[in-house]
Amino acid sequence: MTTIEKIKAPIEQELKEFEPYFKKSLQSDIPLLATILNFLYRTKGKQLRPIFVFLSAKLHGETNEFSKLAACSVELLHTATLVHDDVVDESYERRGTFSVKALWRNKLAVLVGDYILAKGLILQLENKKYNFLHLISRAVQDMSEGEILQIKKSRKLDINDETYFEIIRKKTASLIATSMAIGAASATEDEEIVEKMYRIGQDVGIAFQIKDDIFDYQAKGILGKPTGNDIKEKKITLPLLYVLNNSKSSERKRILGLIKRKNKNAEVVKELIQMVTEKGGLEYAEQKMNEFKEKAIAGLMEFDDCQARKSLIELTEYITTRKN
Repeated sequence: MTTIEKIKAPIEQELKEFEPYFKKSLQSDIPLLATILNFLYRTKGKQLRPIFVFLSAKLHGETNEFSKLAACSVELLHTATLVHDDVVDESYERRGTFSVKALWRNKLAVLVGDYILAKGLILQLENKKYNFLHLISRAVQDMSEGEILQIKKSRKLDINDETYFEIIRKKTASLIATSMAIGAASATEDEEIVEKMYRIGQDVGIAFQIKDDIFDYQAKGILGKPTGNDIKEKKITLPLLYVLNNSKSSERKRILGLIKRKNKNAEVVKELIQMVTEKGGLEYAEQKMNEFKEKAIAGLMEFDDCQARKSLIELTEYITTRKN
């Protein structure tokens, strides 16, 4: 049994029932839209967020039909944001295959993303789950603000630690936080518990994003080389930010100049990756990642011991030790 299979064991039946429910939500009577939605369903990822939803629900009671609705709402939002992200980032690839943007171009990609987002909101309204609607709407707002803030900072390259953490808290952590909060909300009406799960989810999500930022500077994939995509997109993430914070003014200016003017140059990207590696940027980022992971685990430990709690802790460990 793999680590992820072990983690999913307490909610195996819930995930099995979730699949047809989610697939049904990605349907349309319009042939072209149906084709794109089916493509997205076939190329879906690990679906970590529904796992967070069901485990969080089980931590605070029994899973139910509303837990399934919560998981679907979160996964629809996640799917919509990925479609939109590929337009924003001008990405032609997603999960090893072509993106919707690459196959159907920007206009359709934006409209499909909007459609998926609307489907999730309608599901919540039809079921009169206004507390779900509040949580999802907050996530949409945070993710949009995080993306816009990152775009602004990548243009000016004036990012600091505080801004970096604000970006990843809003852009990435907010959805994992929402997954844990909405899962809890499907099983309990205790608003304090729901908000506490949200805060734990924020810490998990920040650790998750730092891990992704570390990946960009590490050898991986078929070629066994770092991608350096963040540098190419002028995104200053924690490993590089550490180097900038610990460089003399002249060196900092030189690094920022390289990112601003030669961020597409393969040799320059390689030089910056090597600099981050040699000057301790990866070690620092890993240290911060582990701090957020441990904080999240400490929060989970405050709840009663059960299999769902064990799996949530193991899932938190998994996202900081994963290989992709």
